[in-house]
Parts: sequence; structure tokens; C-alpha cells
Amino acid sequence: MSAPRSSPSPTPTPSSYQRAPTRSVSVRGVDFVYRQLGPQDGVPLILLNHLAAVLDNWDPRVIDGLAARRPVITFDNRGVGASGGSTPDTIEAMAHDTVLFIRALGFDQVDLLGLSMGGFIAQVVAAEEPHLVRKIALAGTGPAGGPGIDKVTALTIRATLQGALTRKDPKQYLFFTDTDGGRRAGRAFLERLKERMDDRDKAISLSSFRAQLKAIHRWGLQAPADLSRIHHPALVANGESDRMVPSENTLDLAARLPQGELVPLYSDAGHGGIFQYHDEFVSQALEFLES
Repeated sequence: MSAPRSSPSPTPTPSSYQRAPTRSVSVRGVDFVYRQLGPQDGVPLILLNHLAAVLDNWDPRVIDGLAARRPVITFDNRGVGASGGSTPDTIEAMAHDTVLFIRALGFDQVDLLGLSMGGFIAQVVAAEEPHLVRKIALAGTGPAGGPGIDKVTALTIRATLQGALTRKDPKQYLFFTDTDGGRRAGRAFLERLKERMDDRDKAISLSSFRAQLKAIHRWGLQAPADLSRIHHPALVANGESDRMVPSENTLDLAARLPQGELVPLYSDAGHGGIFQYHDEFVSQALEFLES
């Protein structure tokens, strides 16, 4: 069954992420904040966010495009943004909290879209709770032990310093290529993130950011994952020049997942490829979810 057994709020779901209210649900005594939009029926699509991201870091073009035909839910995991509690420092613990959040909303089955660190979490949820998950989409991510993933901390620190010196958002350097096209795409993406003016989320705390970095580093140093356990249909996407989670991980994921389906790598694009090519990705994701 995909419909919720109960709803934390009877408020009708909005059609635009810009106007989606921020709600909360109690997960073992801790409030997790989330936003929900799109149709009321159908298997809900749960979005799992990237390093340091909160609700307002999802591209509204991706959210609105998916929510035109799918129920979509974004949320802050434990300790992130306005959610309560302390952020775990392992991907496995984050995955456990994700499952608790999904069950707290009353869902018996969901689809997952995981971006970067969210893709790590999605893999663990799918492997450990196979009946809870129907399909998974993995973007800008890689398997445990994937090459280069353990370098994310160093890359992030350098980009943060570079951003401070140039007065630019570090995502410009981390998510997009250093080309004319990549710089334009980055600026456009960052402007879209400002569209929501009211009821914005809290920024991630330094302690949560450090816990996430530690979890990612551990994931990168783990032994190669046994992806044969994940039998769900899986869509795998990325830019061709991902610096944070090198794009070879995308090819590896698609090849090793039993039902992996590779989206041709987006040209002149990096870690934020699904944001740079938001129209293409939305179309590809909807076709995958509805097939």
C-alpha cells in the first residue's frame, strides 16, 4: 500500500514548492520538519538531501516538475535545519532515521530520490528495508568505498575558503563546472534558491555539518558495497565532471546495481547536474517512476 495510514496534517498539499508550508512530525519524541506537495494519491517520492543542505536547498524547478505528477516530500533529517535532535555521524544511522520518518508519516511504500549524501542514505534504506522501497533514483552519488568520496571534506573546505575570498556561494565551485556554461548554470540555480521569501528553513549548524562530513568520510573509506542486495529499479544520473563524487562512481553504480539504469552523463555539468539540466532530469525521472 502506498497511501498513508494517517496524515499528520489535513491541510491540502500545495502545487508549488515556493508556497509549500513547513510541517513537522514527531519521530520518537523528536520533531522532523518537512514539506509536502503534489497529488494526494500515488506512491510518495521522498527526497534525501546533500551535504549541508536544508529544505531550501532543493531546486524549485526539480521539485515543482516532479510534483506536477507525483506526491513529493522533502525533509530535514535528525539535527538538520529546523529538525530536532543531534545529527548522526554515520550514513547507516541517517538511513535508520529516514526509515523512522517515513513510517511516522504512515507510509508503507515509497520511492526515493537521493542526491549526493542522500544517495548514500537511499542505498542503505533500499538494502535494509527492501519492502519499504519501490524504486530509487540516485544523483551525484556513489557506492560505499567509491573512489574520491573520502576527499569530500578537503574539497568542501577549499571551496568554502574560495567562496569567502570571492564572496560567492561555495556551491558555485562544488556543483558546477568552471566554464561559461557552468558558471551561468550555477548563478541561475542560486537565484532560484532565493525564490521562497517566507517561512525559510534554518541553516545547518556547524556541529551537524561536521557530523555529516565525518559520515561521508567513513562512507568513502568503507569496503566496497555489495550492491547485488538492491534489486529495486534504480535510475542513476550525474554530470560528466563531478568533482565531489567523481563521475566514475555513477558509472560503477549503474553497472553494479542489478536493475541500474544509467542516464547519459550531462555534458559540461558537475555535481549539480540534475539542477543544471532540471527539465531533462524531471522528464527522465518521471518516465522512470511511472514506467
